[in-house]
Amino acid sequence: MDTAVTPLTPPPAAGPAVDKSTPAVFLIHGLGGTQYDLGSMHKRLKNAGFVTHSLTLPGHGTTPEDLVNVTAEQWMEAVTAKYHEVAAQHDNFHIMGMCMGALLATELAKRQKHTRGKLIALAPPIYIDGWATAWYTPARHLMYYVPGVPARMKVEEEDPFGIKNEQLRAIVKAKFARGENFHYRWVPLACVRQVDRLRRWVMTDLKNMASETLVIHAREDELTSLASANYLVEQIGGAKARMVVLENSYHMICVDNDREQVARNVLEFFGASSAASLGMAVEDPKMSSEALHAFAQALRASLEAGDFAGIFARGASDMAWFQPGANRASGIYRGNKGLQAMLPWAGEVKFTAFGQAVFNAGIAVLPATLTAAGLMSQGVLAFAVRSGRLLDARWFPDDVALEDAHFGAPVAPAGPSEAERAFEAAGIAVKTLAKPPGNDELLALYAFYKQATVGDATGERPGMMDVTGRAKYDAWAGRKGMGREEAMAAYAALVEKLRAA
Repeated sequence: MDTAVTPLTPPPAAGPAVDKSTPAVFLIHGLGGTQYDLGSMHKRLKNAGFVTHSLTLPGHGTTPEDLVNVTAEQWMEAVTAKYHEVAAQHDNFHIMGMCMGALLATELAKRQKHTRGKLIALAPPIYIDGWATAWYTPARHLMYYVPGVPARMKVEEEDPFGIKNEQLRAIVKAKFARGENFHYRWVPLACVRQVDRLRRWVMTDLKNMASETLVIHAREDELTSLASANYLVEQIGGAKARMVVLENSYHMICVDNDREQVARNVLEFFGASSAASLGMAVEDPKMSSEALHAFAQALRASLEAGDFAGIFARGASDMAWFQPGANRASGIYRGNKGLQAMLPWAGEVKFTAFGQAVFNAGIAVLPATLTAAGLMSQGVLAFAVRSGRLLDARWFPDDVALEDAHFGAPVAPAGPSEAERAFEAAGIAVKTLAKPPGNDELLALYAFYKQATVGDATGERPGMMDVTGRAKYDAWAGRKGMGREEAMAAYAALVEKLRAA
């Protein structure tokens, strides 16, 4: 049976223990942070076939005051214990960390002489010398020795919060204002002293690093300059280490403009495909690079305006929108019928805070944030494009539970309405009319049918040489604003009138 909306298959129940041959990644968050620091990397790695492991560092996940008495040794003990836990479960696994987590990951790989996988350091703060660093920052080394000051002095998170994307920065500010526990608003100076100790450990004996290493760093990082990345690569040695420089982000590279470029480089360094992590096949788009970029830009404009009709208008007849989750918006919406089924919930949805698009043959991946009446859900959009037509559009939220909570439980599919049943019956009856309809009647039938199945007329009006196409377009455009139910009823009524004639 032809259907416009296909429910998404629920995730399978937990299975047996993972085979030791399955590769894994151990991810370490930054100072004052949570796994939010790493954006969608957990999900992308899982989709690419990796098992992910993480931990909450000592002093984190509660209140900033709990960091006062935590030492760098305790952080190292925690990641070392987790390392051995992961090592017992997997033959091969990689280590990756963000900010202070990058320092811990580097020191861990060095101490363990890690050769069962690779190392990725994301924005490692070897030096605290970024463009937003206050002139008095070096004075902290003196403050460490003033009795009582390290425990009482607060080092606040301030603009730009490590984020270059202004719309995304506003979202982060709103999260702080609501008191969401995704990142500490401040950390004690005593804790910064421990980070300084950790930095000194990392800077020694890097030439003994056994792991193949990738360092990813933003040129405009406001906390730590490229000198940090350069130091790691030079000290480890070019035979084992290389660097990727991002051009459109600040410090929080996993959530800023270049986050998809980060994901692609991470996955490729680990021997996986970025497209595969999104469940999409890479095919020749049969379009020039310029045309593909322009197509993606047009899609972005429609997304920003919440114009889903405009998106479907650029699609093939069976183009599908994939909306994940277990909520009333979830499903696969295919073709014009799918578009009509989306409208009850998509009318409030727009996308904003776009990052840098990344292209892989006919796949365009665009970081974005879905907004809807108070909901702000970060993720990535992926589009499959071929010969100037959109084949698939898929939304991958970082935290699908946010959308499940916002949109509510799935609605049990209802049967066809009375108008839909009459419309379907009329579509069959019109093919068995005893007398062919006149031109005016044919145009009216066409117009009502298009208005019922597509909505208001789209595309350009045909030229004067196309007399038939122009007449059909004008008839359809003449019903602009007519609702779907009204158009179906008008179509069915006209067919009934023709049958009775």
